[in-house]
Amino acid sequence: MLHFFLTRLLRAVLTILAVVTFAFVVLRMSGDPAQVLLGPDVPQEAVDAFRKRWGLDQPLWVQYLAYIQSLLSGDFGVSMRDKTPALQLVLERVPATLQLTVPALILKLLIGIPVGVYAALNRQSFADRGVILLAVLGFTIPSFVMGLILVLIFSIILGVLPSGGQDTWMHGILPTLTMSIGGIGILARFSRSAMIEVLGQPYIRTASAKGLKWPDVVWGHALPNASIPIVTIVGFMVGTLIAGAVVVESIFSWPGIGRLLVVSVTNRDLAVVQCILLVIAATMVISNLIVDLLYGWLDPRLRAQTAH
Repeated sequence: MLHFFLTRLLRAVLTILAVVTFAFVVLRMSGDPAQVLLGPDVPQEAVDAFRKRWGLDQPLWVQYLAYIQSLLSGDFGVSMRDKTPALQLVLERVPATLQLTVPALILKLLIGIPVGVYAALNRQSFADRGVILLAVLGFTIPSFVMGLILVLIFSIILGVLPSGGQDTWMHGILPTLTMSIGGIGILARFSRSAMIEVLGQPYIRTASAKGLKWPDVVWGHALPNASIPIVTIVGFMVGTLIAGAVVVESIFSWPGIGRLLVVSVTNRDLAVVQCILLVIAATMVISNLIVDLLYGWLDPRLRAQTAH
């Protein structure tokens, strides 16, 4: 088990390093922050002083080594715009993002999995076809389109929910629904497919032939064995919670990490963008690492394969 864990951990570290390197290079190639933050009419002397102040006049490899050294010492850089530590700006936005992402994830789990299991148990029925149709519509409609549809219905036509802001708990309803609808459809489809595959296995028929009640067969034998693909997609959803909030927070003017990322990219605020991308990458990698460990717990054969 130790070898299994260390292998996954090494892969996680290398993945984060690759993401950090890619983001660093792409951001430096995407434009000069001095031109964006200082404006087009600033004298060249001011531009040169700005670039020297932030180390942008150094060769790219020197900037990269300095950045990695800073990360290893716990320094995530300072915002060029606000002169505030980048990590502080990001952490200030975390609670707002969690107010959307955590309820959205809970809704996905509480609705998507039971609906998928129900559809699998009633395969080829009217309910099953309805679940498939709604699931496909849910995860094929882009989040920005879904958000606009919800605003049109509940804010403009019905006038029962606010279309943006963070003043009351009601302001979080539409963005939470926007973030959860697609995930509910994906989980329903995955849960249905996994359950149908497991229900066709010989050990399910054997358990039924032994006289076990059907609910006991479903919950005690079928669902646990269908859990690996479900855990996979849940892990992916957890890893993409922050990344998925970027569009939704922009639509509903929600002051979270996603909106901060959009503003920082527009302003070429390199330290803040790099910090957010690092947080997103770490979230994805850690969730995948947890999923890998759950694999080893759910299916001991995977631990045996890794050991060899």
